[in-house]
Amino acid sequence: MSQFFQIHPENPQQRLIQQAVNLIRQGHVVVYPTDSGYAIGCHIGDKDSLTQICRIREIGKDHNFTLMCRDLSELSVYARVDNTAFRLLKNNTPGPYTFVLKGTKEVPKRLLNPKRKTIGLRVPENPIAMAMLEELNEPLMSTSLILPGHEMAESDPERIRDLLEKQVGLIVDGGSIGEKPTTVVDLADDEMVIRRVGQGDPSPFQL
Repeated sequence: MSQFFQIHPENPQQRLIQQAVNLIRQGHVVVYPTDSGYAIGCHIGDKDSLTQICRIREIGKDHNFTLMCRDLSELSVYARVDNTAFRLLKNNTPGPYTFVLKGTKEVPKRLLNPKRKTIGLRVPENPIAMAMLEELNEPLMSTSLILPGHEMAESDPERIRDLLEKQVGLIVDGGSIGEKPTTVVDLADDEMVIRRVGQGDPSPFQL
């Protein structure tokens, strides 16, 4: 049975944030709010939790996973970012974007796309997600909580509780939030490609 924390969406209670992060460090899978629906995540180094997430979402190891980062400096530790990409990232983070970049040696191999050696990276705006990342003091391995047979991330914490309370360690209730996904911008190769248009304005990345 999972724990269920109701955390204020604008002024997160630090006590509950600390408890949530302790559960992540202990190896629990967590469902938490972002600025584009709910996400499911785990500690970056936890192999068993990653397997559990793949089982819940019914995805393979070739899925494009994402690291939730606190800021641009943390992002640059885990991805190779040239000057052009850095300027684009600086002007558009935090925000509802996922950036696909070549991973560095800091990223566990099981999180990288096996063919392209890429990783998705995000700097979210959601206050709860940001508070958790600040407390964790490292990126959170994450993917949108899109359940099998669905196209959008889950947005209602009570529904999530009904569906997943026996499959995850913690559900963070940050209220009902929008279902629109992030805009995915692929900066891994010479040519910039918008892989998905979502909540983030794609125009800064279009030539």
